[in-house]
Amino acid sequence: MSAAALSLALDVGLKPACAALSVPRSSVYRQRQPRPEPKPRPRPARALDDAERQAVLDTLNSEPYADLAPAQVYHQLLDADIRLCSVRSMYRILDAHDQVRERRDLLRHPRYQRPELLATAPNQVWSWDITKLKGTATWSYYHLYVVLDIFSRYIVGWLIAESEQAGLAARLIAESCDKHGVLPGQLTLHADRGTAMTAKTTSQLMADLGITESHSRPHVSDDNPFSEAQFKTLKYRPEFPDRFDSLYHAESVCRSLFEWYNSEHRHSALAFLTPEDVHFNRVQPILEQRQRVLDRAYAEHPERFVRRPPTATAPPTVVYINKPPDKEIESPANAQ
Repeated sequence: MSAAALSLALDVGLKPACAALSVPRSSVYRQRQPRPEPKPRPRPARALDDAERQAVLDTLNSEPYADLAPAQVYHQLLDADIRLCSVRSMYRILDAHDQVRERRDLLRHPRYQRPELLATAPNQVWSWDITKLKGTATWSYYHLYVVLDIFSRYIVGWLIAESEQAGLAARLIAESCDKHGVLPGQLTLHADRGTAMTAKTTSQLMADLGITESHSRPHVSDDNPFSEAQFKTLKYRPEFPDRFDSLYHAESVCRSLFEWYNSEHRHSALAFLTPEDVHFNRVQPILEQRQRVLDRAYAEHPERFVRRPPTATAPPTVVYINKPPDKEIESPANAQ
């Protein structure tokens, strides 16, 4: 009983106290009884003795049986005219020695480190990937290579080829770096683990250009999200055809779509600015213009803005691939 219940029982008696608290008196009497120490459970007469249990463990861990499941060992011993114990007893003995696990020597994949990349300005981190465009014939494809700046979402380079080749990828990367004036040690280039991405030709080029190489983890689909999202935006456009008649047709369609994407597409992750505006530092005049319009709207009808005056949304000042969970987004002052 609690201290309050015990005090009440002393004042009015046990029976009225139990009735008031809806507590059976039998429970109170039971609690007052001294509880005997539990007796150790005797070993059943049919249980294995210590020597027999050790013999079972030694057999299970011996060379012929170390990689086999207990059921396999049990039946192999039966075939050899031996019975040590039941399969369940084998499991109990193994469990007592912390050996209930996969007994076979299986291949263990290495643990790959999660890529964590940060960009605070254009031309710091690029992402690139290759996607297939269907041709007119069954199982025919054209390969679209696209290099994307993750801070501005600007497509810095692309090409279409009839095959996937590391040499073509290396040429595209070199031309894109030259076009945007990328200096050695300035850029990190992220990609998945496709053949062209991990080829020696590509890696050697990046080393020559002073580019830091980064790769997604195997079988992790969201380690390269910016390229995947860009491909989805491209392929969901109404003017994107289901199949392409020729390489020239594919180049013509993609050139038009990439011009639209860079200079006209208002990206939701960029506060509905275009990638071109962010990449070439045209953000501030546009935000000032938007703010003037909002200020005028507030001056004309302040009652329509219940909480506070409207402000023009700015694009993010830092962009991550796999943002660390324990790291806050840096302020614009600290991000430069």
